[in-house]
Amino acid sequence: MFKVGIDIGSTTVKIVVLGEEKKLLFSRYKRHNARAKAVVAETLKELLIEKGDIEVSVCVTGSVGLGMSEQYAFPFVQEVVAATQAIRQDYPSVASMIDIGGEDAKIVFFKHGEPADLRMNGNCAGGTGAFIDQMAVILGTTVDQLNELALKATQIYPIASRCGVFCKTDIQNLVAKNVSREDIAASIFHAVAVQTVVTLAHGWDIKSPILFCGGPLTFIPALRKAFMEYLHLSEGDVILPENGALLPATGAALSAHADCRIYRLSDLITKLTAETSAAYNQCSGLMPIFSGQKSYEEWQKQISKNKLGRASLKPGVQDVYIGIDSGSTTTKIVVTDSDDNILFTYYKPNGGHAIETVAEGLNLLKEQCLKTQTTLNIKGSCSTGYGEDLIKAAFQLDAGIVETIAHYVAAHYLDKDVSFILDIGGQDMKAIFVNDGIIDRIEINEACSSGCGSFIETFANTLGYTAHDFSQAACRSSKPCDLGSRCTVFMNSKVKQVLREGATVDDIAAGLAYSVVKNCLYKVLKLKDVSELGKHIVVQGGTMRNDAVVRALEQLTGAQVIRCDMPELMGAFGCAIYAREHCNTSVSLDEIVSQAHYSTHLLHCKGCDNQCQVFRYRFDNGKNYYSGNRCEKVFTNGSKEQPGENIYRFKNELLFGRSKTVPEKPRMVVGIPRSLNMYENFPFWHTLLTACGIEVCLSGESTYSGYEQSARMVMSDNICFPAKLVHGHVQNLIAQKVDRIFLPFVIFERKGKEQNSYNCPVVTGYSEVVKSVQSSGIPIDSPAISFKDEDLLYKQCSNYLKSLGVEESQIKEAFAKTTEVQENYAASLVAHNKQVLENARQQNHMVVLLAGRPYHTDMLIQHKISDVLADMGIDVISDDIVRENGQKIENVHFLAQWSYPNRILEAAQWCAAQGDDVQFVELTSFGCGPDAFLVDEVRDVLIRNGKTFTLLKLDDINNVGSMKLRIRSLIESMKLFHEHRAGRKEQNTAVAVSECKDHYKNKKILVPYFTPFISPLIPAIMRLAGYDVENLALSNAESCEWGLKYANNEVCYPATLIVGDVVKAFKSGRYNPEETVVAMTQTGGQCRASNYVSLIKKALEEAGYPHTPVVSLTFGSSLENKQPGLKVNWIKILPVALRAILYSDCISKFYYAAAAREKEVGQAARLRDDFLQQAEGLIRDKRSKDLLDLLSVAAEQFNAICRDMNCPKVGVVGEIFLKFNPFAQKNVIGWLTEKGIEVVPSVLTDFFMQNFVNRKVRVESCIQKSAMPDFVYKSAYKIINKQIGKFNKAGMKFRYFIPFKDIFEEAADARKVISLNAQFGEGWLLPAEIMSYARQGIFNVVSLQPFGCIANHIVSKGVEKRIKYFFPEMNILSLDFDSGVSDVNITNRLLLFVDHLK
Repeated sequence: MFKVGIDIGSTTVKIVVLGEEKKLLFSRYKRHNARAKAVVAETLKELLIEKGDIEVSVCVTGSVGLGMSEQYAFPFVQEVVAATQAIRQDYPSVASMIDIGGEDAKIVFFKHGEPADLRMNGNCAGGTGAFIDQMAVILGTTVDQLNELALKATQIYPIASRCGVFCKTDIQNLVAKNVSREDIAASIFHAVAVQTVVTLAHGWDIKSPILFCGGPLTFIPALRKAFMEYLHLSEGDVILPENGALLPATGAALSAHADCRIYRLSDLITKLTAETSAAYNQCSGLMPIFSGQKSYEEWQKQISKNKLGRASLKPGVQDVYIGIDSGSTTTKIVVTDSDDNILFTYYKPNGGHAIETVAEGLNLLKEQCLKTQTTLNIKGSCSTGYGEDLIKAAFQLDAGIVETIAHYVAAHYLDKDVSFILDIGGQDMKAIFVNDGIIDRIEINEACSSGCGSFIETFANTLGYTAHDFSQAACRSSKPCDLGSRCTVFMNSKVKQVLREGATVDDIAAGLAYSVVKNCLYKVLKLKDVSELGKHIVVQGGTMRNDAVVRALEQLTGAQVIRCDMPELMGAFGCAIYAREHCNTSVSLDEIVSQAHYSTHLLHCKGCDNQCQVFRYRFDNGKNYYSGNRCEKVFTNGSKEQPGENIYRFKNELLFGRSKTVPEKPRMVVGIPRSLNMYENFPFWHTLLTACGIEVCLSGESTYSGYEQSARMVMSDNICFPAKLVHGHVQNLIAQKVDRIFLPFVIFERKGKEQNSYNCPVVTGYSEVVKSVQSSGIPIDSPAISFKDEDLLYKQCSNYLKSLGVEESQIKEAFAKTTEVQENYAASLVAHNKQVLENARQQNHMVVLLAGRPYHTDMLIQHKISDVLADMGIDVISDDIVRENGQKIENVHFLAQWSYPNRILEAAQWCAAQGDDVQFVELTSFGCGPDAFLVDEVRDVLIRNGKTFTLLKLDDINNVGSMKLRIRSLIESMKLFHEHRAGRKEQNTAVAVSECKDHYKNKKILVPYFTPFISPLIPAIMRLAGYDVENLALSNAESCEWGLKYANNEVCYPATLIVGDVVKAFKSGRYNPEETVVAMTQTGGQCRASNYVSLIKKALEEAGYPHTPVVSLTFGSSLENKQPGLKVNWIKILPVALRAILYSDCISKFYYAAAAREKEVGQAARLRDDFLQQAEGLIRDKRSKDLLDLLSVAAEQFNAICRDMNCPKVGVVGEIFLKFNPFAQKNVIGWLTEKGIEVVPSVLTDFFMQNFVNRKVRVESCIQKSAMPDFVYKSAYKIINKQIGKFNKAGMKFRYFIPFKDIFEEAADARKVISLNAQFGEGWLLPAEIMSYARQGIFNVVSLQPFGCIANHIVSKGVEKRIKYFFPEMNILSLDFDSGVSDVNITNRLLLFVDHLK
């Protein structure tokens, strides 16, 4: 018998056949282009020809193999498990394995030959095989050629590998600077190595010997070289197995045991080739693109009416205008006559050679002129696009305009009343809103190019189609797949999933067309209402050649769209029109063409620490043009502007200039990292410590190399860049050998009139992550600090300084001085800002208020964007200008509780009230939590006042090109329409909400569905308080759709779902919005959940229900809410609520223990529902005291259905909504239970009990004063504890019951790994629960969190390494969820996790 291992990955099929003694007899490695099953069958036929009709046993692995194993009941083994099987047999000495596949990257850490820890990329496929394929496509090479190029490189440049799209931009930037293709290729591989390590190392060292496997590492020597250089490895540290790409397939073959079913090979082939009736029948709710061939033909007739005028070249002299659009991937040239008729067009991919491609086009024009004997008299010429400046300099053109303006000019020519222009190019998307002929708002995709042209094209190519055939396929589809609106690479996994379910290429192509448009409408434009687009929509850009995309836009907006017959040439056409309107010269074509000979020379600018590589183009006309320089200080292309003032340079000096002062005989040296809120409070800390005789050592300025060297310490790959930088600064201090490192745990900043002044959890708690990862023997001090109350602040500082041996008298003196210094700092910032503004107004300069967090002052974080602005002749001021205004934030859907966002919002309100000479640009970091809620409000405030809003998203990669584009669009549209604007200043007012007087006693109150255990009891409890409460239906895919439409895509996933649930309920028509109230618990902590109430309110207004109140259920009055809350008699309700919570927690413990052991499927679920229903009856009859007796009955009945057996146990922790909501977590808990695993749930009781600990900790660390004497809390705690004891006693009658723990004991455990002041999100309770599981002998824990959850960056992923220090055998799987996460990805990682349990 032969063993066959089949590994079907996202892009390839690998088949291995082992004979006697595990000898390799046959192997194949093929790309499957989404025809996985067919390729497997073909390969098995080859085996049949070679070996005859042998007997085989089969085992399958791989992300697509999963579907095949389900369909044909083949045994399945998870791919990492399979690979480790093969490694154990052949390479027992391995310490780490790095495996890069088509769309996933994995690192496995081994201990004594056993896999000890497994890491798989979550949901970003930057830096995988598919990503390398995309990059090869951009450079127009094969992957093999890319490898050859890279091996000849001499220098590495930073490239973003987190996202194929940004990486494109970086590559094009490099191409535009004329960097050699060799260096670019090597930089791509370097980026992959950095990305893999940053995403998967999580603070662990990757020890050698390291085994490299997977297709890319096996077949691309340059990629191995990049890894070896980044990880400083020698040849001896690396193992390259002979069949590295076949390891999982080999492992699968090894797993095909004797007791597996045995097939004859011919039967197996027949089984695979038989037609399966399982046709794809997923109902996606998307309309077919066209209802049939006939409607398609009619539509084509209609759309082709908008033709541009054509004319031909005539003999003799002819006046013409030339427009050149030198784009990121293609070059377009249009030549028109004086009546805007097109005489000549040229369209060609430029492969990064901008000048040569234009010269080639102009030479073609020259040849045509020779044929027609035309002499051109060029009266005007203009360039736009990526290479605008370079082309303008090379060919001495008359003008250059920013591309948004070029597109506007062309669209305006097609339709004078144009209201909205959508231009989708290769990798950018520009949307222009026009109002009364004036550009109102410009949006550009900032962070992600999901849904741009190159995205569809790359996809078509992977499936073996041309872009045109793919578009035709989409138009034939009858059931488009719903593929979501996520990033390119996930679409790949989504596509794998629907292929697995049997979808056709037609349906996938149509689904992609919808995705592109949805991504644009909901993600980039954040549209809530299609009418915002107006009635005159013009589409342009190469992607709009795709009929399916244009039609999908019509289907989704219900509007008719205008597209001309040459959408991809509109930028160049706009340039030609602009040249006719604004230029008047006269040159011949020869004069222009002859200019472009040039020689280049590489210079190394040493003007600052950027050390730019500058290219000098020296043209034959004697002109020099420099590219690659980030600023114009040393090398300038003669910008005419006098540079403006840049407040950020002043601010940096004002903050850190003081660091040179040192006390005379310092008692010790304390290092302070130049990061996060030190950009706000450094003057305070520096003065305080220095005055106490302590020398302060400040870490150096941020550098990119410092970041890359410490990048493996980043525990959470999707945390913001400012946080990732902290590790580099701490390393810098360790290298300077300081005595201690000071990273205060600052919970509150100084408070103005707003609701509160929290820091975001990342800024507050990052010291905990640093302690978890960087244990170098130097103590890291992080006392809890609140700047909100001066008396308490004094106590906090004094407690800390006394611990360092400073006397009280010295502290008092130092503290008095310190507060004064910090106040002076703020005052001089404000004064300087006002001075800059006043001077600018006197000199008629344009001013930009560049708003951001304090740490956006860091020049590496902001990529010197403030300098770029100043170089354009603009004066730059910061949001500090409103520090002393104390104006109240009004008319916004935003809970003003975080200190820095509050200031940005105030600055936006201040700016909205200024004239057109002050414009607002906001900096935000990619993945910033609070900004997901803030940005929409800032946009509304500005747009209501007729101002444009420009948002710049920052990451670790410098993308100054696209930032310049946005800023120039802002400035040029201001100039273009300056005269129009004088009369316009519209004031739309925000919607006022009706207040309700009777506390809603006679209205229906809707609450979100929370958990399957407590939710059924909530209506009964609230009925006792006199309210008619109803649970909303459990979330489903429809909630997700509504949520994405009415909540910004970047808010956390629970927010998306809850908003969706509420909107879905009203859209269903079951509730009268006038008679209904929505209620929501509101915490008011540092987590973003406290903003849900305002988010729902906003969504309801935008969905057309402005009069439905949204109220919060809070215990105290720590939160203001325009709506009166529900008045509840807590004294009466609390005892009932407490019993209900304890009862429902016990039922959940019974249920999960029984579900894994039940004698018949479904018994446990029936009992659960029955006992919850009985409990509801008891509560309604005011007999909640009888719940204890009912629980005893339940215990006996659950005992009766359980088989006597031990089950593997898994603990589940995580964000409170996700861990209890089956839809949100893709039913992970249900999946585990089906596999016979006992899930040990976390319980609600602890979530409420932690408040006792939290209050005590806050008082002890002087964060708050005690409101009541201690004995009040102690007696309350005793009363509750007594109840818990009673329920524990009743619960113990069930033989698998795990009793409730004492919350103070849990806290004492958690204190070992995290500060108990970490009270955001689940707070310290999450690590406490993990430690508690470990104490019970449960070492496998799943942590569920929303993608990018800011609290979990700290309390879950952040301290994972520290937990493992105490419990090395702990196996924690972190799963991130959002609307686009694919089932394949989650299942794959769960299978890997479950394999550990056996």
